[in-house]
Amino acid sequence: MAKITAYIPEPSDNYDVNNQRQILESINTIKNQLNFGYQQDLINEQAAMLQFMYGNQNGFGCATGSSTNPTVIVPGGTSVDAFGRFRVSEPFTLFDSQNRYAEDDQFSSSTTGAGSTITFATNESSVNMNVGTVSGGKTVRQTFRRMPYQPGKSMLILTTFCMNAAKANLRQRVGYFDENNGIYLEQNGLSEPSITIRTNTSGSPVNTNTVSQSNWNGDKLDGTGASGIDLDLTTVQIFWSDIEWLGVGNVRCGFVINGQFIICHTFQCANQTGRTKVYMETAILPVRYEIENTDTTADASTLKQICSTVISEGGYQQTVQDTIARRTAILGTISTTFLPLVSIRLKSTAAGAVVLLNRVNVLPTTNQSYEICIMKNSTLTGASWTSLSTNMEYDDTATAMTTSVDGIFQNDYVTSSAQGRAVLAAPTGYNFAYQLGTSLAGVSDTFTLGIRTVSGATTGDALGSISFYDLTV
Repeated sequence: MAKITAYIPEPSDNYDVNNQRQILESINTIKNQLNFGYQQDLINEQAAMLQFMYGNQNGFGCATGSSTNPTVIVPGGTSVDAFGRFRVSEPFTLFDSQNRYAEDDQFSSSTTGAGSTITFATNESSVNMNVGTVSGGKTVRQTFRRMPYQPGKSMLILTTFCMNAAKANLRQRVGYFDENNGIYLEQNGLSEPSITIRTNTSGSPVNTNTVSQSNWNGDKLDGTGASGIDLDLTTVQIFWSDIEWLGVGNVRCGFVINGQFIICHTFQCANQTGRTKVYMETAILPVRYEIENTDTTADASTLKQICSTVISEGGYQQTVQDTIARRTAILGTISTTFLPLVSIRLKSTAAGAVVLLNRVNVLPTTNQSYEICIMKNSTLTGASWTSLSTNMEYDDTATAMTTSVDGIFQNDYVTSSAQGRAVLAAPTGYNFAYQLGTSLAGVSDTFTLGIRTVSGATTGDALGSISFYDLTV
């Protein structure tokens, strides 16, 4: 607010019209100065808000205009999602990971070569992914789950990490990708960092769509960009990307530094000369960290995995009808040891499918009390898998099962007069905690509906079914 400079004269001892007019005029001057200051404060607040929402255009967030040349406001920057919509809605979390008390078991791990290990950094809530010095040494951590992409919704991925110092023959990658498709940040040898879109659209995965730091079309984070920041991957970082896949949408990538989303590079995909196909095969992908020796290195190296999350911006609409795997022949002679009623898993050709449980039903046909459980990754005896759908297969022939205590996901108790029915969907929609995943070796999770009698006085009989959602069809 501007300084008030109006002078108010002293009143005269006796009433004087001119003196009174001077006082009133001074008060009006003060009022006008106060109003002007208030209006200028409003203008400054509006300008600041426009700059926050739309990015720095002309210093005030938009181009100046007039009655004949009206102002055109184009939302931009990181205040909007990948589709240009304001980030005002509550994000819908599809996946999140942290390593508070142990390495997160939502990740499948693999190590190759002497010195390649995975260790939990207890006081850092982090996982150290280590490689030795031998050529071909490699350590990978990849989520079992693939994250469901819904067309028309922006998908935001954030990963936190700390890379080893760059050195000859050491390659480190962090992002949203697998062996065939995806988006990742890479530090390869002594070269400058780069961002890559990997694609399998030709039938073989290629990494040719790679842009090095000096060629990023946003803030290069080399000290010359708008932020003035120099990127140092040997310090903890938050790498983010958002995609409007639809097969041909934009991909934006960057870092979150000092609480600000910085756009480093945008891959433009639609209406580009010579581009006649999708930029990658699918947006249904895992979060992945990897460190690898492309040849012998001078000493051992460590990539530190910290946290990650995948978010659907604008929610996730429930639109898919469930599918049912059921047992049609009665399972007899049920005793106090769990027996499998029916099991489901992904086909080996559908490792990237997104399938999650919805509910289970059990119908006891013999007067007895039963415990029923949903069990994950049980060892089945005598299983014979039968195709159920494009992505799924089921088994109802296994004669025995073995399950660890932490493999029991949910249980219920039923009698012959009360059908057992457990709804596994979250109150707000899909429950992604019940999603089937695959390991790095391509082995699918299984879910088994198990049953046993509570008392061993008599054996029991029952039928059962598992219903699930397949979000990839």
